[in-house]
Amino acid sequence: MTKTKKKSNGNSFLGTLAALIILCVVLTIVSDKFLTYNNLMSVLKQTTFTALLSTGMLLCLITAGIDLSVGANATFCACICGMLVKGGMTNSLVLIVIAIVAGTLIGLINGLLLTRLHLPHPFVSTLGMKNFLWGASLLVVSSQMVSGFPDGVMALGSATIGGFPVSFIIVVVIYVIMHILLTRTSLGRSIYCAGGNMEATRLSGINAPNVLTFCYALSGFMAALAGIVSIGRSGICNGANAIQPYDTDAIAACVIGGASFMGGKGTMIGTMIGALIIATLRNGFTLLSIDSAVQNMVLGLVIIGAVLLDVTRESMAVKARRKEAAAKAK
Repeated sequence: MTKTKKKSNGNSFLGTLAALIILCVVLTIVSDKFLTYNNLMSVLKQTTFTALLSTGMLLCLITAGIDLSVGANATFCACICGMLVKGGMTNSLVLIVIAIVAGTLIGLINGLLLTRLHLPHPFVSTLGMKNFLWGASLLVVSSQMVSGFPDGVMALGSATIGGFPVSFIIVVVIYVIMHILLTRTSLGRSIYCAGGNMEATRLSGINAPNVLTFCYALSGFMAALAGIVSIGRSGICNGANAIQPYDTDAIAACVIGGASFMGGKGTMIGTMIGALIIATLRNGFTLLSIDSAVQNMVLGLVIIGAVLLDVTRESMAVKARRKEAAAKAK
C-alpha cells in the first residue's frame, strides 16, 4: 500500500477505536452491568462469531466484491455436523474436518461462479447461494434442532481459560496471520491491487481469477469455523438460523472498520474493532432490553452511516489527489 493509503487506514483505525471507546463509556453510564468481567467476556464470545465471518468478508470487499452467503454457510456447516451426530458420528476431529471442507467448498463454488462462469457480480451468486444453503440447512436436519455434540466440537466455542474465551484467542491468532498475509506478502498486495484497479492487476501479470477464487474459498473456510464456534456457544444447530442477518453484521464490521464497497481498502485491525463495536452494540441492546426490531433498525442505520462516511471520505480523497496533481503540474 502507498503512504497515502496507510495514512488513510491509520486515521480510519483511530476513528473506529474512538467510536468503540465512546460506546463503552455510554453503556457503562446507562447500565451498571456492562462493565463487569462476566459481561465483558460475553461480549468477546459474541465478537468471535462475527469476527470470523468478517475475516472472509473483508477479503471479498477489498476485491470490490461481497459474500452474502457467509452466515448461511456457517449454519449449513453446523447442520452438517448435526446430521452426522444424528447418524451416530461421535469423532470430533472427523466432524470438524467435514464441516471445514464443506464450508470451504461452498466458498470455492462462489469464487468459481464469479471467475469461471463470469456471473456479473458476486452479489447475485452469493445471494442465490444464501437461499440455497438456507433450504439445505433445514433439509439435512429435517427442520429440527440437533444437540448432543461431542466435547471436542463444543470446545471451540465453549472452552475458557479463567473465564476468558479460547475462541477469541483463536480469532486474535487468525487476525494476526491475516494481517501479515495482507500487508507482508505478494498475495496480499495482489488482493488489494485486484480491488483497486482490475485492469492494472491484469497488466501487472497477476492472475486475478485465482486471487478472487482464493478470497471466496477463504471466506467459506472462515464461515465453517464460525459454524463450529456457534455449536459450542449454543449447544445446538438450527437450520432456521441460516436466514439470520449474520452476513449483515459481518459487512457492518468491515465497513465500520474502514473497508469500502468500491474495493482496495480495509485492514484486519479495523475489522476487529468493527466486530467489537457490533458485539458491544448487541450486548448493550440486551442489557437495556431493547426490542429486536429496534435493534435491527439501529444496526441498519449504523451501516448506512458507515457507508455514507466511506463515500464522503473517498470523495475528499479524490479532491485532494486532484489538487495535488494540479499543484505538481504548475
